[in-house]
Amino acid sequence: MAHIELNNDLPGIRGLMFYSPETEAPLNALAEQLLRDDNNSLSRGERELIATYVSYLNDCFFCQNVHGAVAGYYLGCNIDEIDAIKVNFSATDLSPKMKALLAIAGSVQKGGKHVTTEQIEAARAQGADDKEIHDTVLIAAAFCMFNRYVDGLGTWAPQDRQIYIDRAPERAEVGYISSIFKKV
Repeated sequence: MAHIELNNDLPGIRGLMFYSPETEAPLNALAEQLLRDDNNSLSRGERELIATYVSYLNDCFFCQNVHGAVAGYYLGCNIDEIDAIKVNFSATDLSPKMKALLAIAGSVQKGGKHVTTEQIEAARAQGADDKEIHDTVLIAAAFCMFNRYVDGLGTWAPQDRQIYIDRAPERAEVGYISSIFKKV
């Protein structure tokens, strides 16, 4: 049960957004911009993976599974492959650039000042440009906020991970704008 009375039975951030439509719109607009905008050289799947990894590091079950399922959908990965990336991305077959960006995201999760010049240089050496580095940092920072919002108010999350996998194609199609007020 959530720490406050949400007057709905929706899980995770969905329940919070239904409770507070005033903040739902800007938060969903931020997620839409960060994760789905097509004017970006990082794929939607790569951006969802950054969100997934940070949510995993923050131990936010709801967010890591929602975004992990969507990342898997976009990247053609199953949930076991997404789990392997979360646990030890350096041992996976991700591109060297994506590994460097996830290292940056992991540092942001600890605190912005944990990002090092060496990490930025390593990402650039693997082909990351300034926009990709910027977006990685912003996605990581935003998901620290989203994760803390979800867990700080004690929302519930379905424990059956198949629910997240089954919803991923629809979430990938409809996105995040005003999603709480649509049947999704």
